Amino acid sequence: MNFDFSEDQKFVQKTARDYLDEHSGLDVCRAVLESGRPYDADLWKGVAEMGWLGAAVSEEYGGAGMGYLELVLIAQEVGRALAPIPFSSSVYLCTEAIVRFGSEEQKNQYLPRLVAGERIGTGAFFEGPGDLDASSIEATLHGGKLSGEKWPVPDGDVAGVAVVLAQDAQGRLDMVLVDLDARGVTRKPLKSFDPSRSQAKLLFDGAATELLGKPGHGWQQTEALLDRAALLMAFEQIGGSDRALEITKEQIMGRYAFGRPVASFQAVKHRMADLFCAIELARSNAYYGAYAISNDLSDELGLAAPSARSAASDAYDLAAQEMIQFHGGVGFT
Repeated sequence: MNFDFSEDQKFVQKTARDYLDEHSGLDVCRAVLESGRPYDADLWKGVAEMGWLGAAVSEEYGGAGMGYLELVLIAQEVGRALAPIPFSSSVYLCTEAIVRFGSEEQKNQYLPRLVAGERIGTGAFFEGPGDLDASSIEATLHGGKLSGEKWPVPDGDVAGVAVVLAQDAQGRLDMVLVDLDARGVTRKPLKSFDPSRSQAKLLFDGAATELLGKPGHGWQQTEALLDRAALLMAFEQIGGSDRALEITKEQIMGRYAFGRPVASFQAVKHRMADLFCAIELARSNAYYGAYAISNDLSDELGLAAPSARSAASDAYDLAAQEMIQFHGGVGFT
């Protein structure tokens, strides 16, 4: 039995890599970092035209109608390129929430503009630092009007629509859609460790909302949504880890010490082998998650997604550390 991706899926991945190699080199990411712009608008327009923003969205709503196996491979390439665009916020959180929980009217209203890149979406769940749980939600809904604050909100400074978790008058949690350009919404940009991924605090004062999904099911919907987002982000991290490993290998193969390549020393070989194993472990976990999300196996995804995210986070952190160490002084400059 063949558990590999199909040739068509590999072609989608190769096309994504070729496009990003040409249009999203590290110079593009650095330009965003140094200019203070929240993202690269030309790159965002380009990926929208490639159909990536609607990879897992049905064609009847303007999507490409491919599927989640194609989307995870695109996510991997976005992470590999460190593409400075609000891809994860808009695709993994907002678009995915509307696809899964939205009514036909909401799908027809929001999805075509999201997949075309005309609007950027995000998810607003947290209300400060710390873990997210049902008891931590203090934002309130009264008569369809939202009050409270959410932060940090990824790409909240540029998004036009947000999926928000809040409690209704009966204390039940609902998932709602909010137009961030409408009255009752104030944005405050936040400083973060990674300026290529902007964040904001959103203040709501009687902002109009639309219920997304079933009333009182907001927490269950949020858990399901974040599992899917965690898996897709794990693929981004694996893409970044792969590229870090490639760059490190190039460095140690071409750098000489005591008349021989650095890569020939046993201690270096062992560290590179450990790094390779960490990435492959993360990839294995992520592939299990890809199987679960593509077959809509919610119970299995509930285990596979956090496993993939945990393994991918460890691998990416190790890959970044080893890349800096093996580059020596160059790694710091």
